[in-house]
Amino acid sequence: MNFAFSEEQEQLRSFVRSFLEEKSSETAVRDQMDTEVGFDESVWQQMAEQMGLQALAIPEKYGGQGFGFLEQIVVLEEMGRALLCAPYFSSCVLAANTLLHSGDENAKNKYLPAIASGTSKATLAFTEENGRWDESAITMLAAKEGADWKLNGTKMYVLDGHNAEVILVAARTDTGVSLFSVDTPADGLTRTALATMDQTRKQAKLNFDEVSATLIGEAGHGWPVLETVLDLAAVAMAAEQVGGAQKCLDMSVEYAKVRVQFGRPIGSFQAIKHKCADMLLQVESAKSAAYYAAWCAAEMNEELGQVASLAKSYCSEAYFHAAAENIQIHGGIGFTWEHPAHLYFKRAKSSELLFGDPTYHRELLAQRIGL
Repeated sequence: MNFAFSEEQEQLRSFVRSFLEEKSSETAVRDQMDTEVGFDESVWQQMAEQMGLQALAIPEKYGGQGFGFLEQIVVLEEMGRALLCAPYFSSCVLAANTLLHSGDENAKNKYLPAIASGTSKATLAFTEENGRWDESAITMLAAKEGADWKLNGTKMYVLDGHNAEVILVAARTDTGVSLFSVDTPADGLTRTALATMDQTRKQAKLNFDEVSATLIGEAGHGWPVLETVLDLAAVAMAAEQVGGAQKCLDMSVEYAKVRVQFGRPIGSFQAIKHKCADMLLQVESAKSAAYYAAWCAAEMNEELGQVASLAKSYCSEAYFHAAAENIQIHGGIGFTWEHPAHLYFKRAKSSELLFGDPTYHRELLAQRIGL
């Protein structure tokens, strides 16, 4: 079977790369990561109106373009390459997939068209102060009061949670883990932006004190939905990591060609050759893992859970290795604030931890294959 991208998908890649080279340059990234909001609203609207990126993987009946997960993977890879500062991952990957797999038509019709048009930004509040990603880590309580639901507790490390208009929340009811939606601003909801190592991806702490919420799907049936969404998020993150790792490799090779030491380019030295060769091997292997996982996600086949963990664990380590070696090959300049190498290093580290680190995913893979 041929897993190569189609001509149309490669054209999409070319269009997105050209757009991001203009709108997500190093200067633009540095400007946005210093703001409280964390992204440029005008660029976000251009992504929606001119490129249709927010609508890409949302079905047409909900206002989307009706493309699949493979097309979204192409876009995410390019976004990872450009370190795009935007709530795309939180809104179009986490929140959109949660709604799509919830089975709640009312919630889909209410929220997905606005997400697809870029007029509404949404996110998923899943992780709590324990920092774990499994079902038992969800301790926030949801209690029914008449026809309403009330949420009490704290969510941590919520991507773009400080400015999202819609927050999808995982909480525990008498019947088990359930999903809820909260439209912001909401009484009793306190949102605090967190100081993060990776300033290009904003996170927030959310405190819920008797916050009114709407049930999504059936009470007690939230975990199977979340498990699928987390697998899809792991695959999406792997694609982002591949894009970042490829950029680190490209930066290293280009610098090795032009930096001269002892009268010759440093790329002619065996030690630098070996570093670049090792990076190439890991990056290409990471692409294979991420692309196969993306195909499984597009088909929603039975292998998804296994290959999602495999791709996330391998791509996390490949990206971090490439980002670290990029700094080493650049030498002294690579350690400075003025050089972009540290931006990729920080993104690599934060991406490694999001949705579970490599150790967590290797253990999860072992469980899923019955070891």
